[in-house]
This record gives sequence, structure tokens and C-alpha cells, in this order.
Amino acid sequence: MSGISGMSGTRDDGLGRAAGWGWFLAWLLVGACAGIGLAAILTVGAAFVVLAAVAAVFLLRSGPGRAVVGGVSGVALPLFYLAYLNRGGPGEVCHAVPGGQSCTDEYMPVPFLVAGALVLVAGCVIHVMTGRRGRAGRVSGN
Repeated sequence: MSGISGMSGTRDDGLGRAAGWGWFLAWLLVGACAGIGLAAILTVGAAFVVLAAVAAVFLLRSGPGRAVVGGVSGVALPLFYLAYLNRGGPGEVCHAVPGGQSCTDEYMPVPFLVAGALVLVAGCVIHVMTGRRGRAGRVSGN
């Protein structure tokens, strides 16, 4: 009875949970790749979108379906990067460069940061809730 925990008769799924988070992180990377691809569609974005699609097909065939919400959380990474790039905004921001200065218009970073945090947390919460629902079904099904 090495895989049984206590009196409940349920399988000790500590390794199962870790594997579930591994699949979630794999989907997070797919979502990040797709988000970057869509943000940069006019330059290198098409390559990122194709890479994300290929990885998604692989993950759909081999991983648990509930981990797909990691793709939603993955969209947070490009949003965090946009917040970082606009950290000096809003308005025109100038930096000294050899021989003068370089100025760019930047947006307010807070909306990107808030949207990224909301998307990241929403995906994680959904992943945890679906994992609990799955474990509760296994316990009551025994």
C-alpha cells in the first residue's frame, strides 16, 4: 500500500500535483509564446505563433486537459514585459546615448501590470480549483 495515504483510501498525489504544475508551466510558456507572437505579428510574430501552435498540439496530445489554463496565465508574461518597457511613462522619456540623447513615447505601465497580474492569478486559481475538483471526484468515487 505504498501509494495509499491514511484512512481515506485516496492515493497520495503529491507527485501528481507536482506533475500537474509542470504541465501548467509548459502551457504557460505556450501562452507566453503566443502572446509575444501576436504582439509582434508584423515582425517575428508569425514564427512565435507557429511555435506556440506546434507546442500546443504536442501538449494537447500528451498532457492533462486541465493544465490548458496555463496558456491563459502565459499571456501575462508579455504584459509584464510591456509594463517593464514603459516603466518611465507616461509621456516622452529621454535617455543619454553617445553623441546626444534618444527619446521615445511611453505609455502608462500600470494597466499592463494590472492586466498581467489579473490574468496570471486567474489562470493559477482556475488550475488549483480544477485540481481540487478532480481530487474530490476521485475521493467520492472510491
